[in-house]
Amino acid sequence: MAKRSKIGRRAVPALKRRKHRREPKRRFDLFCEGSKTEPAYFEAIRRTCSSTFIEVRSRPGVGVPYTIAEKAAEFAKTSRSRGRRESFEQNDQVWAVFDRDDHPRFDEAVALCERRGVRVARSNPCFELWLILHEQDYTRQDNRKKIQAALRELCPEYDPSGAKTPDCDELVARVQDAEIRGEALLENRKKDDRPYGNPSTTVGRLTREIRKANEQAKP
Repeated sequence: MAKRSKIGRRAVPALKRRKHRREPKRRFDLFCEGSKTEPAYFEAIRRTCSSTFIEVRSRPGVGVPYTIAEKAAEFAKTSRSRGRRESFEQNDQVWAVFDRDDHPRFDEAVALCERRGVRVARSNPCFELWLILHEQDYTRQDNRKKIQAALRELCPEYDPSGAKTPDCDELVARVQDAEIRGEALLENRKKDDRPYGNPSTTVGRLTREIRKANEQAKP
């Protein structure tokens, strides 16, 4: 009988299976000028993207983009000055969510956010344009009232006075369609040499960042 090799009797360390490393949950702090529609929408996003932390910091009664930008910039500065205990916290994001409409100092608000590391989800003329894009394209250069009326046709439960919000859970199911339509609007405004022109919205860039962070943090 052939002798067994001594090498064969050596204890061979078990191969350890490498565990899949997932990203920690990311945090998104959102400063919104709206007190109902925007918070309701991002609450629906939070329910869908449960692997992220989303804090909606609504500023009711403060419907001026520059004031929203100041609050967001102040928060971002304070957060950074406290220091970061974990490396992933450096990738947490602060966003200002506001409308162009007829507000003064809009361009200044965007510039302030850019200087302070705050990202901007801005809509021209209003946030309701972003909601419409979940259902269909919208290329008309209309004012706030016409945009709100168009949203009500699509979502009869919506009340422009603010008493009732759209069914945001239903809308969020088609958020990727809205992102595609939103980017198409931005491309058209770029061709017009009007990057902030009507109609346009960058809210889709915020939802895309949230969805990406959510996928990275999934087990």
